[in-house]
Amino acid sequence: MAGIYIHIPFCKQACHYCDFHFSTSVKYKDEMILAIIKELDIQKEYLGNQTVETIYFGGGTPSLLSGDEVSLIIEAIQTRFKLSDSPEITLEANPDDLDLQKLRAFKNTLINRFSIGVQSFFDEDLKWMNRAHQANEAESAIKRAQDFGFENITIDLIYGFLLLSDQKWEQNIIKAIDFQIPHISSYGLTVEPKTALAKFIQTEKQIPLDEGQSAHQFQMLMQTLVSAGFDHYEISNFAKPNHYSKHNTNYWKGVHYLGIGPSAHSFNGKSRQWNLPNNAKYLADLALNKIPFEMEILSLNDQFNEYIMTSLRTMWGIDLNKVAIDFDPIMKTKLLASADKYLSKDWLALADHKLILTPKGKLYADLIASELFITENEFQK
Repeated sequence: MAGIYIHIPFCKQACHYCDFHFSTSVKYKDEMILAIIKELDIQKEYLGNQTVETIYFGGGTPSLLSGDEVSLIIEAIQTRFKLSDSPEITLEANPDDLDLQKLRAFKNTLINRFSIGVQSFFDEDLKWMNRAHQANEAESAIKRAQDFGFENITIDLIYGFLLLSDQKWEQNIIKAIDFQIPHISSYGLTVEPKTALAKFIQTEKQIPLDEGQSAHQFQMLMQTLVSAGFDHYEISNFAKPNHYSKHNTNYWKGVHYLGIGPSAHSFNGKSRQWNLPNNAKYLADLALNKIPFEMEILSLNDQFNEYIMTSLRTMWGIDLNKVAIDFDPIMKTKLLASADKYLSKDWLALADHKLILTPKGKLYADLIASELFITENEFQK
């Protein structure tokens, strides 16, 4: 199985915290759609004969597209790749885009899952983030999508910023639960270079984020959602049983995927490549039947570290038997030795030959992963 990611590089306005690639001008949207279809044609052999199980429209703001434009891209995928009988097709949407007309149009496409960028149910938070929607629009968009029969919905929520008291954060989580949404993605706010938020902090217009607040609110999130029947199946993702994101789960399990559009990434197990984040160059190169991308060949060490980083974030953990088979039996022994101090701290658990983060360990996931990595001269197979 494999996945295809389509990057739609347009937004109505720039959120203060966002460092994804996008343009606030949709002047070249028609040309971009044609270029994306052309790239699909050029890349039609990238996944070999693998069946495409998931399609994900990300961005940017894919909900700026019309239903016909979405269908055009999906049809281009259908004619160039082998799709499963019931692929998961997700579209990221801003709440203010999901009016009756747009939902009616999307209902006539093959989209069967929405990822709605709520972020907060409080207007003051949304204004601080420079989001394009208001809180009542988020609530209305969720209800409308459900009324149209879109039951497979996930929403995004952000925590760990100054305006978000614990009381407000609890209200956000409870409101999401009350909507009976089967999947919630939630992220601690981070300050990315070259964003408006980074500049505000640098110029002292905004005080720095509080790591302690973020850690505490992450714990609140885990406790509340797990108690409500959600599985914490990846660090930032919670789902009711049978509602995991197939697309993102495949990322974490090392399934191959093809990324289409400016800034999109692709992975085939042996190499990783990424299109340059430049709309003008992307359009110009595709007009010449070229793709502006860079590539990295993954050494065995890179593949090992990649597996550690992605698998540790999930509830399935690091499979020590897989490490022994896919890399080297000695690496299983070395990995256990490196993990020993975290096992003794109760940050990691060992069960069924798998290393799995404990709830306490999830607060230190990046640190633990980095210390389980290997260096370039540690082994060569």
